[in-house]
Amino acid sequence: MPRKYFRKVMPDVDKVREVKALSMFGDSLFHPALWHLNRRSAAGGVAVGLFCGLIPGPLQMLGAAIVCVILRVNLPLALVTTLYTNPITIVPLYLIAYEIGGFTLGTHGLTKPPPVPDWEWTNMLASMEAMSRWMMSLGAPLALGLLLLASMLAALGYVTVRGVWSVYLRRAWRARRHRARA
Repeated sequence: MPRKYFRKVMPDVDKVREVKALSMFGDSLFHPALWHLNRRSAAGGVAVGLFCGLIPGPLQMLGAAIVCVILRVNLPLALVTTLYTNPITIVPLYLIAYEIGGFTLGTHGLTKPPPVPDWEWTNMLASMEAMSRWMMSLGAPLALGLLLLASMLAALGYVTVRGVWSVYLRRAWRARRHRARA
């Protein structure tokens, strides 16, 4: 099921190759390993997406694409997985990262984080600037916490995908054996 489902929803590499804007990357973006779907590449793509999803700003997908090219894991899954961060989820994730970093550095509870700025949908640029200033004011606990949280999410995503894929395969093999006997 995972492979069949993902193949249905994943873009075709030939269709992506037709996008003229992507031609500047040459053939490195179209390496077969980046589009192949197996247990390893899917788990790696999800892990890369979860890790790069915590990159500040709009560089998450670019970071995920670069890491996918280096590690040769599934690119479409990594790009889609970065979407777990958005204006609604980023603040709680960053506060969790701040707490993890503060706990790790031993500064947990010594200082209270500054209040989160209000997000104004009518003035996105000013809201992004205010959010950037807020993130910079959190300093070292946030930086370390982001690295640790991203690593934990990536490891958890990798293990989960590998586990779910294995369970599915075992069930499919059992069903196939059962059908063969009947």
